[in-house]
Amino acid sequence: MAAVKAGGSRQVIHEKIRQHSHEAAAQVKQLGESNDLINRLKADAAFAKVDFAKVLNSKDYVGLAPHQVDNFIKQVVAPAIRKYKQQLIEKLISTYKGAAK
Repeated sequence: MAAVKAGGSRQVIHEKIRQHSHEAAAQVKQLGESNDLINRLKADAAFAKVDFAKVLNSKDYVGLAPHQVDNFIKQVVAPAIRKYKQQLIEKLISTYKGAAK
């Protein structure tokens, strides 16, 4: 999408990604090499105007997940820990003593 927004043809860009992804997959599957798809795209002139640092920033793709995790910890995990705190402590002590033998 970033390459198209930067002026590339949607069809051409799609085909280039398809070709590069097949070549990168072959590197992984047939040769046991690491996935070099991003490096292939960066080396292709069709993607020269793409800001890969921005496009590859995973924080832009997680949506509400961090907020949802925080809420889950506050609403579910923390109360469960408080409720079973003594049993958890006893279990940890028991496990530690068993491992020390």
